[in-house]
Amino acid sequence: TRIDIRGSLKIGRDTFIDVNTVFEGDVVLEEGVIIGPNSFIKDAHISSGSEIYSNTVIESARVGQSCKIGPFARLRPGTNLNSGVKVGNFVEVKNSTFEENSQAYHLSYIGDALVGKEVNIGAGTITCNYDGRKKSKTNIKDKVFVGSNTSLVAPVTLNEKSVIGAGSVITKNVKRGSLALTRSKQ
Repeated sequence: TRIDIRGSLKIGRDTFIDVNTVFEGDVVLEEGVIIGPNSFIKDAHISSGSEIYSNTVIESARVGQSCKIGPFARLRPGTNLNSGVKVGNFVEVKNSTFEENSQAYHLSYIGDALVGKEVNIGAGTITCNYDGRKKSKTNIKDKVFVGSNTSLVAPVTLNEKSVIGAGSVITKNVKRGSLALTRSKQ
């Protein structure tokens, strides 16, 4: 197996690193971490039992215990994932925190957001966090379900147990336990 270490790499017991992985800066891999092939990890901490699938880029981020990241995911600076989080293929996360057991599996951008516990973010969802002058936060509380192909226009809060219908553009706060849906007639 061929890997490149361009800095400091601390590895816990029972960790597996596949071929063509590059480590840069200060990287910590705790016990039982699995790193898939062709990944790039810079200035990051990957907690025990987490699995990083192939072709994933992680930079200045923290991954909690038993997370599953990738393939083809990108964790940008300021990302903090708590235990049991799943960030899937072609998902980009920047300057955001995911609480326990939340997931964004496919084709999404989550930037400048706080994502609560047990949140499901549907495929194609984006946080619209930049208005041309400043960045704003998206706050997604516990147990929210966000339907596929949704745009969350910050600043906005999705309160606990709310459901966002697929294809919606959300520009206002969503009340706890309610359904938010924005669509024009077909």
